[in-house]
Amino acid sequence: MNILLTGGQILTMAGEEAEVLSTDLGIVNDRIAFIGSPPSDFRADKTVDASDTLLMPGLINAHTHVSMSLLRSYADDLPFWDWLFGRIMPVEEKIESDDAYYGAQLSILEMIRSGTTTFADMYFFMDRVAQAVEESGIRANLSRGVTFMQGDKDLDKLTEAEEFYNNWNGKADGRIRVDIAPHAPYTCPPTYLKKCSELALKLNCNIHIHLSESRKEVEDSLSEHGQSPIAHVDGLGLFESRTYGAHCVHVSDKDIALMAAKGVTAVNNPTSNLKLANGFAPVKKLLDAGVNVALGTDGPGCNNNTNMFEEINLAGLINKGITEDPTVIPAYKALQMATVNGARALGLEDETGTLETGKKADLILIDLNKAHFIPRYNLVSSMVYAAQGSDVKTVICNGRILMEDYRVLTLDEQTILKNAAASASRMTAEEENS
Repeated sequence: MNILLTGGQILTMAGEEAEVLSTDLGIVNDRIAFIGSPPSDFRADKTVDASDTLLMPGLINAHTHVSMSLLRSYADDLPFWDWLFGRIMPVEEKIESDDAYYGAQLSILEMIRSGTTTFADMYFFMDRVAQAVEESGIRANLSRGVTFMQGDKDLDKLTEAEEFYNNWNGKADGRIRVDIAPHAPYTCPPTYLKKCSELALKLNCNIHIHLSESRKEVEDSLSEHGQSPIAHVDGLGLFESRTYGAHCVHVSDKDIALMAAKGVTAVNNPTSNLKLANGFAPVKKLLDAGVNVALGTDGPGCNNNTNMFEEINLAGLINKGITEDPTVIPAYKALQMATVNGARALGLEDETGTLETGKKADLILIDLNKAHFIPRYNLVSSMVYAAQGSDVKTVICNGRILMEDYRVLTLDEQTILKNAAASASRMTAEEENS
């Protein structure tokens, strides 16, 4: 379909400085055909009046666990290790294939409504998550999360990860890419991490892993391996593949230099780190060292949402407070973390993350006809310090309209809410009674 968006303002995110253009944007099939006046031979199948909106790239959630929407508000206000091993992992044993599908649908619905067009996920029953992605029209890097905590039978998880790659990589009109996801150094022993590294190299895909999220993780790694989690996994070959590490909160200067040298992305998860009291990632130091820093929500079980505008806002505020420097992480940099930096993390920088001719048509329209956007002195600042996920009016991914004028077109919202609530009730009721 050829789509013409006319009358709006366009934040391309294509340069190192913010540029807002008052012009048109045209889409042919799945790509941006032009930004500016329509060519004489362009014929629109659909024209969208973008007046009083800001067009910008769709947001990229570079770390989440979407099926954990079924555990939203289930285990709040607990220390991290009690939360993970005492409450979350036991109830995750109750998750069945349909549950994963309904939970993924619920999160994808929420992401579309709040402007995310691409997400990176690690979990299990990933065939069903991929099904939800395919049906919804969103873009995703998906991984079968693997751990080695129950003996040799966990080796089957690597087989599942490779099968998932063979079955789904490049599917859904190219919207699905498959990565390899060892959960974390503390759930994967060295020999298992080596196998993950070898598999990623064999398949020529990315690695998605949790790294240096808590002080205990770092202390245990120093005690057990004599080095930080960052140095430990590098020694096992993980960084030979493009790696994006979630959290990277407790990283030393040496860790940061290693990440910069190996091209490792740090995915900052401000809400999750705040809620689980794991601390604050040194975002300024990471960026100053040349490390790519993206943003993610983490799972809804520890956030409790998948609203990337909340992460953008926190990224723009927390680092100022920590450093006592109001110039740290200016608004445009926070938006870069949620767009172009996220695309770079996932290996999608040639496809999405900016609005440029020839790139995939992944974009969102922000409704500026809201009280908190008046006066309109600086739209970039408004997107970081005032915008809400609920301000997203229209969402386009891969050239397809997923939401138009606040109405989601690709998902049955009421059925998703009903199914997800029923799955969550069954899982947690079984856990509470066990």
